[in-house]
Amino acid sequence: MNLRKLYVGLSVSMGLVVPSVALAEDIIDAPEVTIATAAENSGLYLRGDIGYAPWASDGDAAYRTYDAGTGTYGRMPFNGDRFGEPVSATLGLGYQINDMFRADLTGEYFDGRFDGDSRAVLPCAGEGAGTTCAIGTNADVTAYGLMANGYVDLGTLAGFTPYLGAGLGATNLRFSDVTQTSSCIDSLGVCAGGPSATASYNGYDSWRFTYALMAGVSYDVTDRLKLDLGYRYSHIGGGDMFGFGAETLAGATGAKGLDDGLGRHELRAGLRLSIW
Repeated sequence: MNLRKLYVGLSVSMGLVVPSVALAEDIIDAPEVTIATAAENSGLYLRGDIGYAPWASDGDAAYRTYDAGTGTYGRMPFNGDRFGEPVSATLGLGYQINDMFRADLTGEYFDGRFDGDSRAVLPCAGEGAGTTCAIGTNADVTAYGLMANGYVDLGTLAGFTPYLGAGLGATNLRFSDVTQTSSCIDSLGVCAGGPSATASYNGYDSWRFTYALMAGVSYDVTDRLKLDLGYRYSHIGGGDMFGFGAETLAGATGAKGLDDGLGRHELRAGLRLSIW
């Protein structure tokens, strides 16, 4: 073999081997690359929210009448009724299961006022035939709720994460003493012009099944703090509102006032703080 050709061949081979060895060493010495998993986004968080419910569906609230002469009951619907003062507050503890699912337990509070109006075709007590009777019913309402909620986060873009959620729980709805005022209205007859009659009834409180549906978006203020803006519809089951007053002396029993439930459409704003 020609020695010159052998030398050239060895030189070329060495030139190929040396870069290959260097490349292998670079790969071995390269820093380890890791891919973050969903578990790294898990952890406990605290939350606090303020809600405003400008829309409410109050169901078919009504009250029962009692005829002592026959021992029978009637039902008088409210022609108009509403639950006012729609501000609410929520505190809760949650857990971010992964980057898609989270859940929390919340305690909720709101108070307000119930106002109901109705009209009887019969005269008010002490008024003449042909007149009718307008009846106004008022009470303060306080609500304490416990809810278990679950959410699906739909992905994060530029710090914004839209989500959907649902919750189940119970709400304790408490009615203060109820005031009912009766006033005469001229119709086919003329009112005597006397003062309005007022009656008072004991308010009831009861635990009622509640469910909620939520949608909103959160924003990453920091890696631990999120701003949450959303909408929630919640429905509180129906129940008794207040009992009979003086009618109990004539034999009336059970609840006098009842409602078919309360639906609340809320706009909510809050913060979520990761604590672990």
